[in-house]
Amino acid sequence: MTHSTLEQDLQHILQTMKQAHLQAGPAPLALRRDRLLRSAALIRDNHAAIAAAISADFGHRSAYQTMTADLLTTIGMLQHAADHVDEWMKPEAAEVPVAGMQAWIEPQPLGVVGVISPWNFPINLAFGPLAGVFAAGNTAMLKPSELTPETSALLAELVARYFAPNELAVVLGDAATGQAFSALPFDHLVFTGSTSVGKHVMRAAAENLVPVTLELGGKSPVVLDVDADPQLAAERTLTIKTFNAGQICISPDYLLLPQAAEEAFTDAARAFIRRSFPAVQDNPDYTAIISDRHYQRLTDLLADAAAKGARIISLAPEGEADFDPQSRKIAPHLILDVSEEMKVMQEEIFGPLLPVKTYAGDVSEAMAYINAHPRPLAAYYFGNDPLRQQQMAQRTTSGALVINDVMTHAAIDSLPFGGVGASGIGAYHGIHGFRRFSHAKPVVVQDEAGTTNLRLRAPYQDKTAAVTAMLNQ
Repeated sequence: MTHSTLEQDLQHILQTMKQAHLQAGPAPLALRRDRLLRSAALIRDNHAAIAAAISADFGHRSAYQTMTADLLTTIGMLQHAADHVDEWMKPEAAEVPVAGMQAWIEPQPLGVVGVISPWNFPINLAFGPLAGVFAAGNTAMLKPSELTPETSALLAELVARYFAPNELAVVLGDAATGQAFSALPFDHLVFTGSTSVGKHVMRAAAENLVPVTLELGGKSPVVLDVDADPQLAAERTLTIKTFNAGQICISPDYLLLPQAAEEAFTDAARAFIRRSFPAVQDNPDYTAIISDRHYQRLTDLLADAAAKGARIISLAPEGEADFDPQSRKIAPHLILDVSEEMKVMQEEIFGPLLPVKTYAGDVSEAMAYINAHPRPLAAYYFGNDPLRQQQMAQRTTSGALVINDVMTHAAIDSLPFGGVGASGIGAYHGIHGFRRFSHAKPVVVQDEAGTTNLRLRAPYQDKTAAVTAMLNQ
């Protein structure tokens, strides 16, 4: 298929969906709930096939990780929206300047929303945004990742079974398809992926003035304060750093801790991994890296750090290789004595490597380091002093802050999920997704006397004195 033919086909799909959306009018409550519950049923009814497809795409992925993070969490998001959409849809009364006037805010569907979803959680990051899209009364076109071809093909098959073409359409294809998709004149476009690709998506969307929601990741820090428990911090940090082998946009990307705590953290990390993963290479609980290219990228990061003076601590079980190109499984690694010229401190890692950077003074030094770098999608703080917790919340900027844990915020439907600055634009989840994918339309009914209109009518001579008096108050 030529590029021009691809563009024409995508334009035809979008324009057909836009026309159907306009002809149907605003989706009623029953239809919105039905679309949300059909989405949940699609996942629930086909959970075994979906888990198998994802594992095949990864080379191996823990079935438990798929069921919890990709399936159950997503079903929960869809159900939450179905349970609350009747409340969200209600017009919001607004204050008026004179008696007899009426004003309210009417949440109005945008139309057709494009969703470009990534490979790391191919169900959650497709249907998570769709929870807000459908709740707001929109329809959608979905472009899943080409790095999970079996999952994407299965998704296209299932969507066609559960949805009419004018409700949800799935577009399959490579990066060229993604590029053409991002240039379509959607009513809104959602992209989850890297900052570098996000820039291209936003640039393409700007040609049609399409508003965007970008969830971009970045380098999410973990900070240990002087009163933090290194064992607690190690266990909770590495729980998430090893989940999906660290291939998560809000996975910890580096650690900042007092110099005095480095040894205790390292010892606790060794003990925790030994208990959690007595084996890595043959362990069904441990997930492979998605592709040969990403595997090579991660091993290159280790080699680059070692060549520039880092101390590499492999947490691989005794007798096992640190990593294996056949299985594409990389054991967890701590990277100590890191410096800014190392690539591992410059790029989002997206794997089971954890750089550890120490600070000599108080925690304000760690905060200053975070503030000197692009704003992350999440930040994690371990410490028990309420004042310093408040300082971390107020003096650093990140998409979210979690205190004494890692990644907990992502599963709380009442919280917005999104980035800030280099880590993204906009947020969704729960009511925040409904609002993101709605137009907050002001509606005003003038009072019978036309009070606010009358003061604008000429002649103005008799009105000038009153206005002047108001300005002089």
